[in-house]
Amino acid sequence: MASSTKYIFVTGGVTSSLGKGIIAASLAKLLQARGYSVTIQKLDPYLNVDPGTLNPYEHGECFVTDDGAETDLDLGHYERFLNVNTSQANNVTTGRIYQHVINNEREGVYLGKTVQIIPHVTDEIKRRIKLLGETGKYDIVITEIGGTVGDIESLPYVEAVRQLKWEPNFDCIVLHLTLVPFLAASGELKTKPTQHSVKQLLESGVQPDILALRTEHKLTDGVKEKVALFCNIAQEAVIQAIDASSIYDVPNLMKAEGLDKVVLDKLSLPHKEEPMLTAWNEVLSKIQKPKHKVTIGLVGKYIELKDSYKSIAEALIHAGARNETKVDIKWIHSEGVNNENASEKLSNLDGVLVAPGFGERGIEGKIATIQYARENKVPFFGICLGMQAAVVEFARNVLNHSDAHSTEMEPETSNPVIYLMEEQREITEKGGTMRLGAYPCSIDKKSNVYEAYAETNISERHRHRYEFNNEYREAYIAAGMKTTGINPDNNLVEIVEIEDHPWFVGVQFHPEYKSTVINPHPLFVNFVKASSLVKEQKLAIANN
Repeated sequence: MASSTKYIFVTGGVTSSLGKGIIAASLAKLLQARGYSVTIQKLDPYLNVDPGTLNPYEHGECFVTDDGAETDLDLGHYERFLNVNTSQANNVTTGRIYQHVINNEREGVYLGKTVQIIPHVTDEIKRRIKLLGETGKYDIVITEIGGTVGDIESLPYVEAVRQLKWEPNFDCIVLHLTLVPFLAASGELKTKPTQHSVKQLLESGVQPDILALRTEHKLTDGVKEKVALFCNIAQEAVIQAIDASSIYDVPNLMKAEGLDKVVLDKLSLPHKEEPMLTAWNEVLSKIQKPKHKVTIGLVGKYIELKDSYKSIAEALIHAGARNETKVDIKWIHSEGVNNENASEKLSNLDGVLVAPGFGERGIEGKIATIQYARENKVPFFGICLGMQAAVVEFARNVLNHSDAHSTEMEPETSNPVIYLMEEQREITEKGGTMRLGAYPCSIDKKSNVYEAYAETNISERHRHRYEFNNEYREAYIAAGMKTTGINPDNNLVEIVEIEDHPWFVGVQFHPEYKSTVINPHPLFVNFVKASSLVKEQKLAIANN
């Protein structure tokens, strides 16, 4: 029986980083607003099985889903736009494709045939593409193909799309995103790169149905006519994708261009109701016209590539909108902070967030940052390693264990306040072996986090190997650091707070993964609120 699900493939040409993920998410948002059930899938052409072992400088943030998949950061965009969870099936890599094909070959599945890119690799790609549609949950599946048309790595995916377009019971279209550069010297928008990109796609046997042209300047009708003529596309299917002041304004821009209508016409689907995006635009209005402003220091070790902390940065924007507050993020490299210069670097901040990470580099800067925030009553939010660094700082400077550390950084420390989880001790492989995905947490009602969540039982996503050492738990509580969130199944400390402080919270999990435009994460909302309140109190004191 043929699947009734329709498919949209999003490809990119000319250059990378044009924003295929944002275009895909914006289109999905419009289709969702018209009443369709939509999901988005990312096909990544690299040979890593997943991005979990990739350095953040290489690939940016590794996003984690509820079911424990380590995925591309674009899945974060998909969830933030659609307010719907993704899963392992929403991210496929060439590494995972080849791993499956080779395992099949070793098991004799191919019955002695010569294993080749066509049909074996492309068949596996097609199988993965169809998985989400076969669940029966979605009217439309949007599949973003990573990389740029012409890349050797992307060729099997483009070939799979070519084959699918010829399958009688598979209904799909291709949206191709390209660049129309503006040459200042001649004062012209140039369409030649787009023409060459489409030609390259045609050489692979794929004719795009819709073109989205990324541009810094408004496209004239003449430019659209020229592109349509040279690329075998109707003029109404040539869509302007002009630069936006906020990525959250892109759905409005795509609506104005009629992208959703063109897509539905191409897929022979009814337009249904007009997408109003009312709640979405209320949030966007608060982002664009805030009433207040706070400066939050984001302290981490991968500051040079801000995509390494993409979900955190976006969660702060969502939380700012809920508080009608512009969050000005000050990016601070943890290697550049120490006890001597902490006041100079941090004194102008309204709040401090110490980011996740792995390894020893920059850890002492994080600890110095946390000491400053704790002693000077600056609202503090520690995530994963940020929480662990807060535990270490408290042990050193309040419990007087001067050599306290995590065994990740100092295996021989005599005070291992953070140590390797029991379940991790026999694991030697790195890929996909951490504590990953959603786990439950029970919250103490007398806590900042209960005030945020307004419930005692929550679920949050994790990505770590090390944990709070419960042998020290009573000493921490007696000294003023409360353990306000506990995993009910294994007694793991998930949340720590300091009582005598405006807002000092460290969490072992990654709340940023669950923050969306419509539903900002409550911890980020309360952190921004606390930072704003402390700022107002300081200003009131200064004015008096």
